[in-house]
Amino acid sequence: MEIGKVPENVLKRAVFKQIRKRRPEVILHPAVGEDCSAIAAKDDEMLVFSVDPITVATKQDGMFAVHITANDLASSGAEPVGIMTSILLPPGTREIRLRELMQEMERACALLQMEIIGGHTEISDAVNRPVVTVTGIGKVKKGELITTGGLKPGDELVMTKWAGIEGTAIIASQKREKLLETLPEELVDEAASFREYLSVMPEAAVAKRVGVSAMHDVTEGGIFGALWEIGAAADTGITADLMKIPIRQETIEVCEVFDINPYQMMSSGSLLIGCRQGNLLVEELNQAGIPAVVIGRATETNDRIVRNGEDIRFLGPAGSDEIYKI
Repeated sequence: MEIGKVPENVLKRAVFKQIRKRRPEVILHPAVGEDCSAIAAKDDEMLVFSVDPITVATKQDGMFAVHITANDLASSGAEPVGIMTSILLPPGTREIRLRELMQEMERACALLQMEIIGGHTEISDAVNRPVVTVTGIGKVKKGELITTGGLKPGDELVMTKWAGIEGTAIIASQKREKLLETLPEELVDEAASFREYLSVMPEAAVAKRVGVSAMHDVTEGGIFGALWEIGAAADTGITADLMKIPIRQETIEVCEVFDINPYQMMSSGSLLIGCRQGNLLVEELNQAGIPAVVIGRATETNDRIVRNGEDIRFLGPAGSDEIYKI
């Protein structure tokens, strides 16, 4: 396709034809010439918005984009309703790639009971690979919004699933041949299957029901970055135990091949939760089939640290994610 707007016939075939209607709140749907979408909200509800770009090129950009944005909404206690997406494609991109992106997003939306409610598609020489930006829209009852900054000193920190989920899935998919030089095929396949764990909506729902003070999805910068961010948002100290941070052996093996730190690698699919009764929440999450452990607590100091036996690591703002090294 050439530089400029995606042709109308391609837009209808590759984009609109892939989208399904499933949310009654959506009252204005995507169409040629429609620059806006509309969602009805009740008097006792608030609309919540979040936006995320996907710049790490993978074969499943669309799926990752939907899950990451839905996770942001779920972490706020909101029910994800829909997404608006901006897709920038480099010149020469074939129509089939656009159609595949839309199909990936539609499959993810179907899984999460969301709708694609609008967006923009364009061919541009400003990019050399697809750039997918998703704005998510969710709804929450007034008084039930959960913020990252709601953490209080004394709160326990619960972490779901494992460190490095998203990064492991991306590396196993994109660097498969390199990994197979030293790792068993079964391990690499299992690592690639981590994409099945990208949603935090199930654990967010359990946490909201039990009662929590803060939630933060673990994305770029990994669990170390998320621990810093949840502390910084609440202006509290953080103490975490490295030996309690859950991590899969597949992640350790994959990261060793490329000499990167799994605790500083994007981990969408893991949720960091602040609450008063961490063990109770862990029990409820485990009963729902969601792995979770207490890894630390919020403190009244200004220090944000991770302990590993006698060793102490002082955390700082997340820098460049480890995955960008490869």
